[in-house]
Amino acid sequence: MTSSSRSLSRELALISLGIIKDKGDFKLNRLQIEEIFEAALDSLIDHCREELDNCEVDLENASQYILDSELQEDTKSSFSNERDDLKKALKKIEVVMNTLSVTLDFPKLVISSNQLDIRDDVSQRILKITDNIKIIDAEIDEVMDGWRLKRLPRVDRDILRLAYVDINFLKTPLAVSCDEAVNLANKYSDTQGRKMINGVLRRLQKVKLQ
Repeated sequence: MTSSSRSLSRELALISLGIIKDKGDFKLNRLQIEEIFEAALDSLIDHCREELDNCEVDLENASQYILDSELQEDTKSSFSNERDDLKKALKKIEVVMNTLSVTLDFPKLVISSNQLDIRDDVSQRILKITDNIKIIDAEIDEVMDGWRLKRLPRVDRDILRLAYVDINFLKTPLAVSCDEAVNLANKYSDTQGRKMINGVLRRLQKVKLQ
Protein backbone atom coordinates (compact mmCIF):
# COMPACT_ATOMS: atom_id res chain seq x y z
CA MET A 1 0.00 0.00 0.00
CA THR A 2 1.11 3.56 -0.65
CA SER A 3 1.47 6.04 2.19
CA SER A 4 -1.60 7.94 0.96
CA SER A 5 -3.64 4.71 0.96
CA ARG A 6 -2.53 3.97 4.50
CA SER A 7 -3.50 7.48 5.56
CA LEU A 8 -6.91 6.94 4.02
CA SER A 9 -7.32 3.58 5.76
CA ARG A 10 -6.40 5.16 9.11
CA GLU A 11 -9.06 7.81 8.60
CA LEU A 12 -11.64 5.20 7.62
CA ALA A 13 -10.64 3.13 10.65
CA LEU A 14 -11.14 6.17 12.90
CA ILE A 15 -14.61 6.81 11.47
CA SER A 16 -15.41 3.10 11.75
CA LEU A 17 -14.42 3.02 15.40
CA GLY A 18 -16.70 5.98 16.04
CA ILE A 19 -19.62 3.93 14.71
CA ILE A 20 -18.91 1.11 17.17
CA LYS A 21 -20.27 1.56 20.69
CA ASP A 22 -17.33 1.94 23.06
CA LYS A 23 -18.20 -0.30 25.99
CA GLY A 24 -14.60 -1.13 26.86
CA ASP A 25 -14.97 -4.72 25.71
CA PHE A 26 -16.45 -5.67 22.36
CA LYS A 27 -16.05 -8.35 19.72
CA LEU A 28 -16.89 -8.09 16.04
CA ASN A 29 -17.01 -10.58 13.20
CA ARG A 30 -15.88 -9.96 9.64
CA LEU A 31 -19.42 -9.33 8.35
CA GLN A 32 -20.03 -6.67 10.99
CA ILE A 33 -16.73 -4.99 10.13
CA GLU A 34 -17.66 -4.98 6.44
CA GLU A 35 -20.94 -3.24 7.25
CA ILE A 36 -19.13 -0.73 9.47
CA PHE A 37 -16.58 -0.06 6.71
CA GLU A 38 -19.35 0.70 4.20
CA ALA A 39 -20.97 3.10 6.67
CA ALA A 40 -17.62 4.80 7.32
CA LEU A 41 -16.95 5.16 3.60
CA ASP A 42 -20.39 6.73 3.07
CA SER A 43 -19.73 9.10 5.97
CA LEU A 44 -16.37 10.20 4.57
CA ILE A 45 -17.80 10.73 1.08
CA ASP A 46 -20.64 12.81 2.55
CA HIS A 47 -18.06 14.86 4.42
CA CYS A 48 -16.15 15.50 1.19
CA ARG A 49 -19.35 16.60 -0.54
CA GLU A 50 -20.00 19.06 2.27
CA GLU A 51 -16.44 20.37 1.97
CA LEU A 52 -16.90 20.86 -1.77
CA ASP A 53 -20.13 22.77 -1.14
CA ASN A 54 -18.34 24.94 1.43
CA CYS A 55 -15.54 25.60 -1.06
CA GLU A 56 -18.06 26.74 -3.65
CA VAL A 57 -19.51 29.25 -1.20
CA ASP A 58 -16.04 30.43 -0.14
CA LEU A 59 -14.97 30.90 -3.76
CA GLU A 60 -18.10 32.92 -4.49
CA ASN A 61 -17.47 35.10 -1.44
CA ALA A 62 -13.81 35.58 -2.40
CA SER A 63 -14.77 36.51 -5.96
CA GLN A 64 -17.33 39.01 -4.69
CA TYR A 65 -14.76 40.48 -2.31
CA ILE A 66 -12.30 41.06 -5.16
CA LEU A 67 -15.06 42.56 -7.32
CA ASP A 68 -16.07 44.94 -4.54
CA SER A 69 -12.43 45.96 -4.10
CA GLU A 70 -12.12 46.70 -7.81
CA LEU A 71 -15.26 48.84 -7.72
CA GLN A 72 -13.72 50.91 -4.95
CA GLU A 73 -10.58 51.75 -6.93
CA ASP A 74 -11.89 55.20 -7.80
CA THR A 75 -12.49 56.11 -4.18
CA LYS A 76 -10.11 58.12 -2.04
CA SER A 77 -8.82 55.06 -0.18
CA SER A 78 -5.05 55.02 0.13
CA PHE A 79 -2.77 52.54 -1.64
CA SER A 80 -2.01 51.00 1.75
CA ASN A 81 -5.69 50.22 2.35
CA GLU A 82 -6.03 48.73 -1.13
CA ARG A 83 -2.99 46.55 -0.50
CA ASP A 84 -4.45 45.35 2.79
CA ASP A 85 -7.72 44.50 1.07
CA LEU A 86 -5.84 42.54 -1.56
CA LYS A 87 -3.93 40.61 1.10
CA LYS A 88 -7.20 39.67 2.79
CA ALA A 89 -8.67 38.48 -0.50
CA LEU A 90 -5.59 36.42 -1.30
CA LYS A 91 -5.62 34.91 2.19
CA LYS A 92 -9.21 33.86 1.73
CA ILE A 93 -8.38 32.24 -1.60
CA GLU A 94 -5.46 30.43 0.06
CA VAL A 95 -7.81 28.98 2.67
CA VAL A 96 -10.19 27.83 -0.04
CA MET A 97 -7.39 26.20 -2.03
CA ASN A 98 -6.17 24.35 1.05
CA THR A 99 -9.66 23.01 1.58
CA LEU A 100 -9.88 21.98 -2.07
CA SER A 101 -6.58 20.11 -1.81
CA VAL A 102 -8.13 17.95 0.91
CA THR A 103 -11.27 17.19 -1.04
CA LEU A 104 -9.28 16.11 -4.11
CA ASP A 105 -9.18 12.69 -2.42
CA PHE A 106 -12.87 12.30 -3.27
CA PRO A 107 -12.34 10.22 -6.45
CA LYS A 108 -9.92 8.02 -4.53
CA LEU A 109 -12.61 7.37 -1.94
CA VAL A 110 -14.99 6.14 -4.60
CA ILE A 111 -12.33 3.87 -6.07
CA SER A 112 -11.37 2.57 -2.63
CA SER A 113 -14.78 0.94 -2.21
CA ASN A 114 -13.41 -1.87 -4.40
CA GLN A 115 -9.81 -1.81 -3.14
CA LEU A 116 -9.31 -4.89 -1.02
CA ASP A 117 -6.00 -3.69 0.39
CA ILE A 118 -7.66 -0.67 2.03
CA ARG A 119 -10.57 -2.78 3.26
CA ASP A 120 -8.19 -5.34 4.71
CA ASP A 121 -6.04 -2.68 6.36
CA VAL A 122 -9.08 -1.02 7.96
CA SER A 123 -10.37 -4.41 9.15
CA GLN A 124 -6.98 -5.31 10.58
CA ARG A 125 -6.75 -2.06 12.54
CA ILE A 126 -10.26 -2.41 13.91
CA LEU A 127 -9.73 -6.04 14.93
CA LYS A 128 -6.41 -5.25 16.61
CA ILE A 129 -8.21 -2.68 18.75
CA THR A 130 -11.36 -4.66 19.49
CA ASP A 131 -9.42 -7.85 20.30
CA ASN A 132 -6.87 -6.09 22.51
CA ILE A 133 -8.85 -3.16 23.87
CA LYS A 134 -8.10 -3.77 27.56
CA ILE A 135 -4.34 -4.07 27.03
CA ILE A 136 -4.24 -1.07 24.69
CA ASP A 137 -6.23 1.17 27.02
CA ALA A 138 -4.24 0.07 30.08
CA GLU A 139 -0.88 0.83 28.45
CA ILE A 140 -2.07 4.20 27.15
CA ASP A 141 -3.37 4.97 30.63
CA GLU A 142 0.14 4.38 32.01
CA VAL A 143 1.47 7.38 30.06
CA MET A 144 -1.54 9.66 30.56
CA ASP A 145 0.25 11.65 33.30
CA GLY A 146 -2.58 12.18 35.76
CA TRP A 147 -5.41 11.69 33.26
CA ARG A 148 -7.43 8.61 32.36
CA LEU A 149 -8.12 7.57 28.80
CA LYS A 150 -11.83 7.11 29.52
CA ARG A 151 -12.09 10.82 30.41
CA LEU A 152 -11.08 11.88 26.89
CA PRO A 153 -13.62 12.45 24.09
CA ARG A 154 -14.26 9.32 22.04
CA VAL A 155 -12.46 10.56 18.94
CA ASP A 156 -9.31 11.34 20.96
CA ARG A 157 -9.33 7.88 22.53
CA ASP A 158 -9.65 6.25 19.12
CA ILE A 159 -6.84 8.33 17.60
CA LEU A 160 -4.53 7.20 20.42
CA ARG A 161 -5.67 3.59 20.04
CA LEU A 162 -4.90 3.68 16.32
CA ALA A 163 -1.48 5.15 17.02
CA TYR A 164 -0.82 2.40 19.57
CA VAL A 165 -1.77 -0.26 17.00
CA ASP A 166 0.55 1.34 14.44
CA ILE A 167 3.46 1.38 16.88
CA ASN A 168 3.01 -1.91 18.68
CA PHE A 169 1.21 -4.24 16.29
CA LEU A 170 1.88 -3.04 12.76
CA LYS A 171 5.49 -2.00 13.44
CA THR A 172 5.02 1.35 11.74
CA PRO A 173 7.98 3.69 12.34
CA LEU A 174 7.44 5.89 15.38
CA ALA A 175 7.73 9.15 13.47
CA VAL A 176 5.19 8.03 10.86
CA SER A 177 2.76 6.74 13.50
CA CYS A 178 2.86 10.00 15.43
CA ASP A 179 2.61 12.18 12.34
CA GLU A 180 -0.44 10.26 11.15
CA ALA A 181 -2.09 10.54 14.58
CA VAL A 182 -1.41 14.27 14.66
CA ASN A 183 -2.94 14.65 11.18
CA LEU A 184 -6.08 12.88 12.36
CA ALA A 185 -6.18 15.05 15.48
CA ASN A 186 -5.81 18.22 13.40
CA LYS A 187 -8.81 17.16 11.31
CA TYR A 188 -11.11 15.59 13.89
CA SER A 189 -10.18 16.90 17.36
CA ASP A 190 -10.21 20.32 19.01
CA THR A 191 -7.32 22.40 20.36
CA GLN A 192 -7.33 20.79 23.80
CA GLY A 193 -7.58 17.32 22.29
CA ARG A 194 -4.67 17.97 19.94
CA LYS A 195 -2.48 19.10 22.84
CA MET A 196 -3.41 16.05 24.89
CA ILE A 197 -2.77 13.67 21.98
CA ASN A 198 0.61 15.28 21.28
CA GLY A 199 1.63 14.88 24.91
CA VAL A 200 0.57 11.25 25.13
CA LEU A 201 2.28 10.42 21.83
CA ARG A 202 5.54 11.93 23.08
CA ARG A 203 5.37 9.79 26.21
CA LEU A 204 4.50 6.70 24.17
CA GLN A 205 7.58 7.38 22.05
CA LYS A 206 9.80 7.59 25.13
CA VAL A 207 8.45 4.30 26.47
CA LYS A 208 8.92 2.60 23.11
CA LEU A 209 12.49 3.86 22.75
CA GLN A 210 13.57 2.71 26.22
